[in-house]
Amino acid sequence: MDIAGKVFIVTGGASGLGEGTARMLAAQGGKVVIADMQVEKGEAIAKDIGGVFVKCDVSQEADGQAVVAKAVSMGKLMGLVNCAGIAPAEKTVGKNGAHNLGVFSKTITVNLVGSFNMIRLAADAMCKNEPEATGERGVMISTASVAAYDGQIGQAAYSASKGGIVGMTLPIARDLARNGIRNMTIAPGIFGTPMMFGMPQEVQDSLAASVPFPSRLGTPQDYAKLAQHIFENDMLNGEVIRLDGAIRLAPR
Repeated sequence: MDIAGKVFIVTGGASGLGEGTARMLAAQGGKVVIADMQVEKGEAIAKDIGGVFVKCDVSQEADGQAVVAKAVSMGKLMGLVNCAGIAPAEKTVGKNGAHNLGVFSKTITVNLVGSFNMIRLAADAMCKNEPEATGERGVMISTASVAAYDGQIGQAAYSASKGGIVGMTLPIARDLARNGIRNMTIAPGIFGTPMMFGMPQEVQDSLAASVPFPSRLGTPQDYAKLAQHIFENDMLNGEVIRLDGAIRLAPR
């Protein structure tokens, strides 16, 4: 798929991996809809890249519908990148007792249900596209995490949400194959995002040193480069790609 001239939705596009992807798509000539809860940052980035911003809680059907409607009004919607997410940390049983069920439910709702909500709505719109020369009508990319496989202490909710994204990658690709829509997932390792930069510097340095090679934090640009390749390589479908410098997370 040629990115230039096509419309793309990036959830969580106001910061981190989403911002890096939105900037890449705009640089490649794509039209970008940033869907995020961070209004001020989202509007600023959209203005900077010549895109548009729509305030969106990805877990809410009406919000997702509004984002897709805006994207379709701008041209041919051909891509969705799901980067919106939260990462609370809480043990199954901690000092204050059992894991807060509301925290677990919210994590699943935002990360997993939110990703599926945006996929199903964007796919419904893409099914109506005139196919490209490759037969494609669209491409979905969701964001899991290496925590889906190597979840650490305190990551039961986060790992479950990301494991769900991994688990639905192939069946969604199979569902949408007849429509010419591909579905892929990226599972990043330890990346330099706003969540990471909120940690003490010594913690950031220790985490970076734990990556076998390259021994550094991943960047939004690393993620965006892989997203670009997924869009452009039409044989990539139904797979999860670890983007992690060969790290395997220790228990803590």
